Amino acid sequence: MKKIKVFIEKGKDEYSAYMEDNDLDYGLIGEGQTVEETMHDFDLAYDGMRDFYRRIGKPFEEIEYEFFYDTESFLAAYSKTFSLAGLEIITGVNQAQLGHYLHGRRKPTRKTIDKIQQGVERFARELTAVRFA
Repeated sequence: MKKIKVFIEKGKDEYSAYMEDNDLDYGLIGEGQTVEETMHDFDLAYDGMRDFYRRIGKPFEEIEYEFFYDTESFLAAYSKTFSLAGLEIITGVNQAQLGHYLHGRRKPTRKTIDKIQQGVERFARELTAVRFA
């Protein structure tokens, strides 16, 4: 089964999700006010396209897709949950710099993107290890 990246981006008023360039004969998008709504809308679009292909008798190429954020959209989605100061602690990236990425004034380098990714993954592992008595 083909693996396809789906990119989540924050627009002016909502989020959107779209497929990377590929050789499929269909394309899909999702939209929503939140990341969760956008991912759900994309899932519905996938199911709808599969059903449409079945109805018209056309073979449908099943895919496995995975969602990816651009840095600005990730920060927009989680800046309401975590302050930029908190994200600085998690990622090791200065909060002023994170603010530039959040507002689209600057784009992070690949090295900085990797640093943010590693910090978020480390934090997620720490959280999943927590047990309450």
